[in-house]
Amino acid sequence: MPGNLQKALNLISNMGWRYTRFRVQRLVLQKTGFFKSRFPAKPAHKTYLNINDWRQTPVHFFFKDRESLNFPKKLTPELTQQFNELKSGNFLLFNSLYKNLGMNYDWLTNPDSGFKYDVNKHWTEIPDYSTAAGDIKFVWEKSRFSYLYDIIRYDYHSGIDCSEMVIHDILSWITANPVNCGPNYRCSQEMSLRILNWTFALHYYKNSPNLDYKVFDQIQYAIYCHLDHIYNNIDFSRIAVRNNHAITETLTLYLGGLLYPALPGAAKWKQKGKQWFEEEIAYQVYDDGTFLQFSMNYHRIVVQLMTWAIALSEKNEEKFSSVVYDRAAKSVAFLRTCMNDANGWLPNYGANDGALFFKLNDAHYRDYRPALQALAGALQKNTEFNNSNEDSYWYNIQLIETNTVNQKNGVFQFDKGGYYVIREPDTLTFIKCGGYKDRPSHADNLHIDIWHNGENALLDAGSYKYNTDKDTMRYFSGTASHNTVMLNDLDQMLKGGHFIWFYWSRFIEAELAETTDEYIFTGKVSVYRYINKNITHKRTITKIKGKAEWTITDELTGIPAGISLKQLWHIPKEPPQNTSIRATNISEASLQQEITEGWYSGLYGQKIPTKTIYFNSKEPVIKTILTITD
Repeated sequence: MPGNLQKALNLISNMGWRYTRFRVQRLVLQKTGFFKSRFPAKPAHKTYLNINDWRQTPVHFFFKDRESLNFPKKLTPELTQQFNELKSGNFLLFNSLYKNLGMNYDWLTNPDSGFKYDVNKHWTEIPDYSTAAGDIKFVWEKSRFSYLYDIIRYDYHSGIDCSEMVIHDILSWITANPVNCGPNYRCSQEMSLRILNWTFALHYYKNSPNLDYKVFDQIQYAIYCHLDHIYNNIDFSRIAVRNNHAITETLTLYLGGLLYPALPGAAKWKQKGKQWFEEEIAYQVYDDGTFLQFSMNYHRIVVQLMTWAIALSEKNEEKFSSVVYDRAAKSVAFLRTCMNDANGWLPNYGANDGALFFKLNDAHYRDYRPALQALAGALQKNTEFNNSNEDSYWYNIQLIETNTVNQKNGVFQFDKGGYYVIREPDTLTFIKCGGYKDRPSHADNLHIDIWHNGENALLDAGSYKYNTDKDTMRYFSGTASHNTVMLNDLDQMLKGGHFIWFYWSRFIEAELAETTDEYIFTGKVSVYRYINKNITHKRTITKIKGKAEWTITDELTGIPAGISLKQLWHIPKEPPQNTSIRATNISEASLQQEITEGWYSGLYGQKIPTKTIYFNSKEPVIKTILTITD
């Protein structure tokens, strides 16, 4: 097993000298107290913008105010229930877990662990990971204020004024969180989301008597402090993180400068934010429409952010560079290709932390149709999701009936991201086969995900939690929770810290072809490079057209003596279909099927037991036939 020096050199090779140099410099600056002087705690309040001037600012939001909205009203039982839960203090975390936070939540207590953060500590003194504190995302979740959309939607559809409830929570947060102190100033993306969600609420309640001079004065200063902080800390997300955080923050700077032009620094926020946002989209969304985080859910985050960007810029007669529109359209096409038509769900692929920043509908969290419909509309295209239009109404996007992007069946290759998809009316076969120029999320090369009659027959386990015990985190992000092959009980790559993998797997070749009777995928990757750099895994998948039958052949080369193959298949504990899985070795002798318990996390923070079927072989080839019958 590689030593610490070898792992360090491998990390530098993977991440590059720019990343390494920045991390070292940042550590030095933090130790010397630079950030405490650059981001002073509890600065004196200042008034930069009064409410009358803001109301007359000659820029356009999605809508003018609550009174100007005029789309169909429909108060659904789902929305009513969600609003009543919020009124009673029950908060839905990560779109999956209800926790009773009470009516006077302090914004600092982790509802999962009970740990209360010290709000008098500078944000640089708050650790991202702590055994005592637990998962910091549980504290951040309410503080991003995405739940305001449930209240605002209830207000609109019911006709009941909820402005007091919304404004109370914003002021409560501002009072409880001194500037640059505590956990809620730790992450610039969380701060960005607060700005966007507060801004949505401010415009909706623009004419409310509850939004008076004193209230707005407190909010405008908090918005200024957030934007100033984001701007001066932007290198962290653009160099050290370089994922959806950077896209969120750069867009927020652009929109902050656009929508609050009277604030000091607004012009530079807008100009640099626009430039950086364009750069991040060009770098992070590959030119085949796939996304560098190798995650369906994080890609949807980017889809929603691009919808805000395109819709708001065009309402203010501004344009981004052509790459933004190109990557937006290709993102819609890629995600639509991977979608299960029955319910709008996609494979549970990649990191999934339950994020859905702007939920403006009653659809299930896993339903991607509303987000894709809105972005397609902003691009003046139309999907066929005619029941998923509420997002578009709020964004004031005029849906059209031409230039449809109805999904066809057949074979689809996305070489840059490393995805291969076979679509038929009753089945969807999703295959991962690729290398990495950017940090991988899960050790899952040559994973296969199968859907049959709208049901997920072969599962990807998901993520569960980002901060829990090491064995659980390794299971969900590692090879053991994916439908591929392990060597003994080892991962394809060597696990490091929370989001670090050493010895990234490498792409060798892949092809997806179609004959008269079959679809045939062949892919080959270099894996387990920390054991032997010559180990390769070749997977051939043959899908019979019009029949729920797949033949999967796995061949491994370069395996050291004493290591055996373990081929893994994850199915629901009580599958709705009858799934038959039979395997043979290179000598065509039947392999004994073993069954053990696995885990599935379709929503962040939740896990349910599944069945894991596996075959062990001392020989380097396993051939498996998978058949599904109703």
